[in-house]
Amino acid sequence: MDDLPPPLTGVTVIDLGQVYQGPYAAFLMAKAGARVIKVEPRHGEPLRVREALGSGASLPLAMLNSNKRAITLNLKTPRGVELLKALARQADVLLENFAPGVMDKLGVGAEALMAENPRLIYASATGYGLSGPERDNLAMDITIQAASGAISVTGFPDGPPVKAGPAIADFLSGTHLYGAIVTALYERERTGRGRLVEVAMIETMFPTLASNLGMIHARPDNPIGRTGNRHGGLSVSPYNVYACKDGWFAIICTNDGHWRSLTRAIGRPELAEDPRFASNAARVKHMAETDAAVEAWAADLTRAEIFAATGEHRVPSAPVRDLPEVLANQHMRGRGMLEEIDHPQLGRITVPGSPLRYHGTPQTPATPSPAIGADNEEVYGEMLGLSADEVAALAEEGVI
Repeated sequence: MDDLPPPLTGVTVIDLGQVYQGPYAAFLMAKAGARVIKVEPRHGEPLRVREALGSGASLPLAMLNSNKRAITLNLKTPRGVELLKALARQADVLLENFAPGVMDKLGVGAEALMAENPRLIYASATGYGLSGPERDNLAMDITIQAASGAISVTGFPDGPPVKAGPAIADFLSGTHLYGAIVTALYERERTGRGRLVEVAMIETMFPTLASNLGMIHARPDNPIGRTGNRHGGLSVSPYNVYACKDGWFAIICTNDGHWRSLTRAIGRPELAEDPRFASNAARVKHMAETDAAVEAWAADLTRAEIFAATGEHRVPSAPVRDLPEVLANQHMRGRGMLEEIDHPQLGRITVPGSPLRYHGTPQTPATPSPAIGADNEEVYGEMLGLSADEVAALAEEGVI
């Protein structure tokens, strides 16, 4: 039965997030049924400023801020501070991803807002955390990838360190921020008290290095650096991306059973008995020869042909898809992860659903991201009881 309300129905979130990290956490909450109010300065958050410069920020802005309502608020004015405190008194969650200390300097940090509302979950996401000797380091996705060690192990051995293509630090920390918020909401159900929760980008990146760290522990005097598309610890083979007739294809054999299946798929079952390849340890020792055998087979086939063969024999594998292919993927569309909406500024666009599924509740359909301050009159009227004339006066005074 798909008749249960979304799990965060009734939760009000004040979203001061900017760019990717904070807005993604709030987006996940909106798709889970929360009422999310995006608060921006009068000129807009940084992503909206980039949008005005024609930098390709329009789609990310639309992706991360669908299903929200938008208001403007100038926190550099005393009246703006008063209004945020009034909103916080009625909210369940306030999240922000400013640099440490920014909200405190404005008079609306965790201590100030939780004094107004002891039930408030105040959520902070930063690059390096709210404490520690590096807390004030400037943080962007690429700098966190660098500082966390991720870039050092990415790329090919004979090339420079390479960042991951996606903004993985931003979105990993946004996901962790969501988890911290929902955990605190659960606790509040039992205690009645809110709390400050925080996420540091660098700390959310570190666990992704598990394979690399494992090899450092095993070989402290001879650490493995960049391994290209091979296993980060060079301890599994085959594990690579192989060239084929129409692109590239990823194959991994995590055990000898997978390898035996692959040898049948490529029509060379004798390789399973060859001492060089009979065990994973042997294949790791002869990694170049293992890869050569797989690539020689793949080179004359298309991705579809390879996938049919590996699928028939249950070998873990996948074609390397480009982004237009992903956008057209019928699996993701069929599950509702890719949604088509008509956006008033951008036209027909594809936006993501939430990866979090709540069985028994229909997925929350995407609504277009709002224009800056689009809901000023509605939100300030609904939550704070301000009249249309009062809202207009605040705009005239530069407060909203």
